[in-house]
Amino acid sequence: MLEVEMKVLKSQECTAEQSTAITKEEVDTLRLKIEELEAERSKLEEENRALEMKLEKLTPQDDYDPSRIKVLHFSANPVSLAKQQRKEEQQQLQEECERLRELVRVLEGGGSIPENLERVGSFQSQEITELKKQVESAELKNQRLKEVFQTKIQEFRKVCYTLTGYQIDITTENQYRLTSIYAEHQGDCLLFKASSSSGGKMQLLETEFSRTIRELIELHLLRQDSIPAFLSALTLDLFSRQTIA
Repeated sequence: MLEVEMKVLKSQECTAEQSTAITKEEVDTLRLKIEELEAERSKLEEENRALEMKLEKLTPQDDYDPSRIKVLHFSANPVSLAKQQRKEEQQQLQEECERLRELVRVLEGGGSIPENLERVGSFQSQEITELKKQVESAELKNQRLKEVFQTKIQEFRKVCYTLTGYQIDITTENQYRLTSIYAEHQGDCLLFKASSSSGGKMQLLETEFSRTIRELIELHLLRQDSIPAFLSALTLDLFSRQTIA
């Protein structure tokens, strides 16, 4: 009877080890997915903050006169509500990532689950399914962050176009195309190439349009070494052509 009982116990032990091995692979995969989602979330948050700072710098404030202009504030401002919602989603995503990381550490160690965490058990399919649902939720929230980021990019481009008079497009890596709001033809554009990804030094590339404004290039770029002065002079020149026409 003892021998029979020993055989039964050994058989159960082998089955449990196989189940544990398979489940650990799934947990490792989930852990890697969580780390990727958290890295993506951090990157999106940093890019959103950078865009908001640039938008604040570009917003004109010199013409604001409190004695002549009355500012109306919405009791439920859509922009404020959207920012608050995004902040709450980011906070929830961060909390979920922290909780999932803790769950993975406990599962890998084979220890007992603390009371402040969800009941996970010992590598059961129900708990793995729950982890997958949480990963899907994190992916959905990251997708929402991407949509917010795309909206901010479009808003930033519109502000640049309105304030500077130039539509800026990225053609290739470190290369930018500028099209004036007063361009006479659709193909009238300028190409600038940055010496590095930081954009510290910009170089004007020759185009069919740039060959028609050699005087402005000679004066403002070669002599004065000022791209802003060159772009401003070009804007005034194109604007005067439309006015005369």
